[in-house]
Amino acid sequence: MSFSSLGLSEPILRALDEIGYTTPTPVQLEAIPAVLSGRDVMAAAQTGTGKTASFTLPLLQRLAGGTRVKGNHIRALVLTPTRELAVQVEQSIAAYGKYLALKSGVVFGGVKINPQMMRLRGGVDVLVATPGRLLDLFGQNAVKFLQVETLVLDEADRMLDMGFIADIHKILALLPKRRQTLLFSATFSSDIRTLTGGLLKDPLQIEVSPPNSAAKSVKQWAYEVDKSKKSALLSHLVRSKDWQQVLVFTRTRNGADRLVRKLESDGVLAAAIHGDKSQKERTRALAAFKANTVRVLVATDIAARGIDINELPQVINFALPKVAEDYVHRIGRTGRAGLEGEAISLVCADEVKLLSAIETLIRQTLVREVEPGFIPAHKVPLTRQMKVRPKKPKKPKKPKQEREPCDAQRTGGKQKRGSDKPRRGGTPQDADKPKRAADSRAKQRRANDAVPATKGLPLKSKSPARKK
Repeated sequence: MSFSSLGLSEPILRALDEIGYTTPTPVQLEAIPAVLSGRDVMAAAQTGTGKTASFTLPLLQRLAGGTRVKGNHIRALVLTPTRELAVQVEQSIAAYGKYLALKSGVVFGGVKINPQMMRLRGGVDVLVATPGRLLDLFGQNAVKFLQVETLVLDEADRMLDMGFIADIHKILALLPKRRQTLLFSATFSSDIRTLTGGLLKDPLQIEVSPPNSAAKSVKQWAYEVDKSKKSALLSHLVRSKDWQQVLVFTRTRNGADRLVRKLESDGVLAAAIHGDKSQKERTRALAAFKANTVRVLVATDIAARGIDINELPQVINFALPKVAEDYVHRIGRTGRAGLEGEAISLVCADEVKLLSAIETLIRQTLVREVEPGFIPAHKVPLTRQMKVRPKKPKKPKKPKQEREPCDAQRTGGKQKRGSDKPRRGGTPQDADKPKRAADSRAKQRRANDAVPATKGLPLKSKSPARKK
């Protein structure tokens, strides 16, 4: 099946032909006709499945036949979680709409706001924005939402993870009630379904791949290595295997900067991209990586959203993510558009639990490998096994020994009075206890007989009598 069979217009088909798109992906086959019909859509699709084109292509066609946009107004709004993804989506819109008389724009934080305000002054048909900067522009009356026909939430799961839920609700309250709403996410989590409860009206649900599954075109394995030797192993692999374009993931920003310094000291050109970098630095690093002037791009999970390179050959997990689902997003940067890719994880003994959680999620056990010269002191187990303590053997019970019956047992449970023999377990002094008790009672009776009875008589006062 071709794109022409989906009902797209000739100008859009001409642009797709120049780009080299010939066959639509599964998510595009389902989403494009639904969006063209005006339905609300919520789609779950992994990175690299063509979801950006699945909403931008029909969106552009619907806008092409509409009314002209007014100054400071927009007709379609696309919300994204990161700057890089916003730029990537806007570039796709510009490429797909090359032969359409539509204006598009992108706004995000980290740069001066005045040029963005000037861009919006004449009105924009499609605006791609991050939530925070969009609210800033609205607060300065630089953007108006009265003409909004379509809202798109791209990477909705990531926006929730990054804490944009409050901003999203503020933006939703500003938009017209009558609109088309499209939501695209990697998974349909409980938070996503809660968000869509009152947001979409009778949406078409599209789920083209099993949840939390990795692309079949990506070959995955893990190198066992000591934590202190990870940087050296990465440098060795890049140089020995002649990797020219490698995306490396770390967990922290400081870790990304340290790794770049180590790689460059080993003669490997590298750059870092993370939240502490200015937008100018991030744009420059990404451009150098795409142009192959930088061999290794080290990124954090947040900054990597929007890095869209169709022929990216290798993704390296320098440090495994703490959230297993992020592993799927990471390796989804390679093996895109049906091409093959490689995802390699450098795993130390401290990351066994993280690796086990990832393998449980993707239902796959990664092949373990070791590199000569980097063999770890402690081998990474294939699976995390519970320590089971062996049960101690039960000691055999000793047979009961027959005992001699005591006097109480011989006499039916009571000991004979006057017997000088003590009860079983007593002392020799216990034999005199009945005699001492009888003597004590007799002594008490004699003492009572010597005291006159006074019961019932009035007591004499001890105070002296008064003189008359």
